[in-house]
Amino acid sequence: MTSRSDAVADLDAAMAHAVELAALGPVYGPNPRVGCVLLAPEPDEGAWSNHVGAPRGGPAPDDVGDARPRRVIGEGYHRGAGTPHAEIDALHDARRRGIDPRGATAVVTLEPCSHTGRTPPCAEGLAAAGIGHVVYAVTDPNRLAAGGAEVLRTRGIRVTHAPHERASALNDVWATAVRRGAPFVTLKVATTLDGRVAAADGTSRWITGDLARAHAHEVRRRVDAIIVGTGTVAADDPALTARNADGALAGHQPLRVVVGTREVPAGARLRGPGGELVHLATHDVHVVLAELGGREIRHVLIEGGPTLATAFLRADVVDELHAYTAPLVLGAGAPVVGDLGVDTLAAAAQWRTVHVERLGDDVLMIARRHRPRTARDAADADSDADADATARADAGMGTATALTDSVGNGPPTASETVRARKEPA
Repeated sequence: MTSRSDAVADLDAAMAHAVELAALGPVYGPNPRVGCVLLAPEPDEGAWSNHVGAPRGGPAPDDVGDARPRRVIGEGYHRGAGTPHAEIDALHDARRRGIDPRGATAVVTLEPCSHTGRTPPCAEGLAAAGIGHVVYAVTDPNRLAAGGAEVLRTRGIRVTHAPHERASALNDVWATAVRRGAPFVTLKVATTLDGRVAAADGTSRWITGDLARAHAHEVRRRVDAIIVGTGTVAADDPALTARNADGALAGHQPLRVVVGTREVPAGARLRGPGGELVHLATHDVHVVLAELGGREIRHVLIEGGPTLATAFLRADVVDELHAYTAPLVLGAGAPVVGDLGVDTLAAAAQWRTVHVERLGDDVLMIARRHRPRTARDAADADSDADADATARADAGMGTATALTDSVGNGPPTASETVRARKEPA
């Protein structure tokens, strides 16, 4: 954690630092990334002039009055499921410094939770510590955990909702999965310029180059599960591991999910070192996502071949597309997807390009599925899953869409085969 014990901060600076802290938490896992900064009590409220989202010279929303710079007395962030939440971590930090947080202002990126899970409710922890004011950026979309703001108000604590774009963007994948009760789905494809994933004779090693494959492994390290079909397992015998730049297994290994009715061979590499193996004997993508949602899987990466890609696209459950394109033209061979049932241009699914990047001679384009917003989305704009991708990249906090700075220029991290039933090793 970056120490800011001698710093002073207004609410803008405190929220920006809370977002930086939140970004230190793991991208994967069932819980959001949350940061919290505690500001020393302010004896005089003063005039509000530089609050998050404030119009210059405009009136303060609600009862915000904390414009005067104040000392940071504690800070914290959530390190993953089962560990202290950001607010409690920040309270612990203040006490380690020998500071009583009573009367302080807690600036937190996500509404404090109100339920008891693996840890006690943060709202109660803040109230018990005597916090005088809580400022939060994003309303919790998890109906089980939401309501902390109201709990705090009933305890006589001043509460301010101050929407913040980067705080929202930090957890857009998580929030989408929580709202729908099923994982956010990223589909990865690696093709030639003419949309082929293998030549006519089935050869496909390698379509993309070293940097593209390294980037793909970086993405694997940031998701909760990788999904392939039994056809890919039979054809390619993938390991589905996430590896570091030196080729060693990464600290986090995603769940390895195989879809289909054929058995996974006893000697398959999927049964070797790596993440837990789950075989779902079905071809129904909705059943697959429901099962994974029940396991609190928030983000899945589809790495199977055209058959699996087509099934998920036809079901319209793909949220994000990672398209790696190599400067090759085959003219024949396996296409990247099969028939999607689209017979006219007007019926095609609409996508929005959010990121384009050159990886050696290859090009990566990331696109998000453009869907009409629901009434719940409209009522809770700060949790919009289509939050600005540029803000994510600028903040250095991206999901699978802002990884440019994380990919080195060294050798490939692991073998990766892009076949008709494609699956990197």
